[in-house]
Amino acid sequence: MQHHPPTAPPTARGSAVWALVVTSVASFMGALDNLVVTTALPRIREDLGGGLEDLEWTVSAYTLTFAVLLLTGAALGDRFGRRRLFAIGIGIFTAASAGAALADGIDALVAARAVQGVGAAILMPLSLTLLTAAVPAARRGTALGVWGAVQGVAVATGPLVGGALTEHISWHWIFWLNVPIGLVLIPLVLLRLDESHGAKDRRLDLTGTALASVSLFGVVYGLVRGNPDGWTSGTVLAGLVGGGLLLPVFVGYELRAASPMLPMRLFRNRAFSSVNAASLLMFVGMFGSIFLLSQFLQGVGGYSPTEAGVRMLPWTGMSLIVAPLAGVLSDRIGGGPVVAAGLALQAVGLGWIAALVSADFSYGAYLPAFLVNGVGMAMYFAPAANVVMSAVRPHEQGIASGANNALRELGGALGIAVLAAVFAARGGYESPQTFADGLRPALWAGTAAVAVGALAALLIPGALRGGGIPSPVAQTSPAQTPQAQSTPVSGQGRGELRTDGAGSARP
Repeated sequence: MQHHPPTAPPTARGSAVWALVVTSVASFMGALDNLVVTTALPRIREDLGGGLEDLEWTVSAYTLTFAVLLLTGAALGDRFGRRRLFAIGIGIFTAASAGAALADGIDALVAARAVQGVGAAILMPLSLTLLTAAVPAARRGTALGVWGAVQGVAVATGPLVGGALTEHISWHWIFWLNVPIGLVLIPLVLLRLDESHGAKDRRLDLTGTALASVSLFGVVYGLVRGNPDGWTSGTVLAGLVGGGLLLPVFVGYELRAASPMLPMRLFRNRAFSSVNAASLLMFVGMFGSIFLLSQFLQGVGGYSPTEAGVRMLPWTGMSLIVAPLAGVLSDRIGGGPVVAAGLALQAVGLGWIAALVSADFSYGAYLPAFLVNGVGMAMYFAPAANVVMSAVRPHEQGIASGANNALRELGGALGIAVLAAVFAARGGYESPQTFADGLRPALWAGTAAVAVGALAALLIPGALRGGGIPSPVAQTSPAQTPQAQSTPVSGQGRGELRTDGAGSARP
């Protein structure tokens, strides 16, 4: 195996910068489209017709294909080339965005949104893998800080961007916006990024892929449709029960498979298991809370969609300031403490808002809590991504990224479903008072989820830092070494760390 010096050559710096720019912009598009359409639904109904269920599917179709195919997209990138599949994912996403903008009926729009989700499921996990491969280990936290800031802003400002474009131009521009960006990104990906693979000679785990896809589809479908269709409806129960029963079947098969798509031994690594548990719970609290609070600002605060989005900026905009600093901090002290502190702050912020909620709205009273939430959310993204990629072998980083993204999407769907169900059980949309009565317990549920996520993050071993990325030399046996085709990671010289099965470091 060829050994590379710990210090990256001068050309690597340019490659790392290009990787950061390209992957950040691409992931921004994918994350933005999760919620960007929500504030445009009334205008879409006016133009295209359709009932409430059709409008809900313009959101759900994207969520379903995105969440279900994340593991598959990561596995295909590992097998056939991450850069190649990344470019294909951007191409699919861009073409589907144009199709959505040109849709002349609600059915065509729903179909285009589903295809958008396919493209996002390919590009999102591979953006993290390509960036990790391109950036030297010692600077990885900083790079992931920028990447995380961009993702955090995209997730949280989706309703603002959608509302502003719909209000001032046209809802079509929600989708047209992606087209020129995608057309510029594709040649940059092919010309500026280095190719990397997982284990190229491994066979695709078709059975495992099918089991994971069907299981995730059933669970996510049930969560997405539970509130609108009723939790006791036949299709919702079939999805939740069928998907839930297939999950242990998938796990059992992967334990015996010769080339599993998701090696179950990854979850024996304490760092990997803990950060994924924290990610799932963080998205339960964050997605569900933002989903309801954006409506609270409009329904009780009396703001337009654009005005409500602007007033969320103290929360969402903090990612631009804090996330890069959190990435640098994770390089110095490890990602675990930063993630735990961020989730603890977010739990404090959500609990603060829950204690304030009333029908007598005063934005100034909520502003400090929004700022605390913004700092907490920003402290999660980059360090969590750094821990995920640091906990596995380089040729397994693609599937690790896919697993983490899939659990985050599952957490987002679960958060919206659970918090909306709590809201509906205790309140409603009839008046500001009934809205406040439902929002308060829903936010306390979100607070509890994020607080438990903070406890899970405390289990992340403190030795995992940007400079302690497990290397192919440290963790790959001689028989496996030729298969590890990932771009070599710098920092493999003196002082490198190895990790044991629990994820703790040893020299």
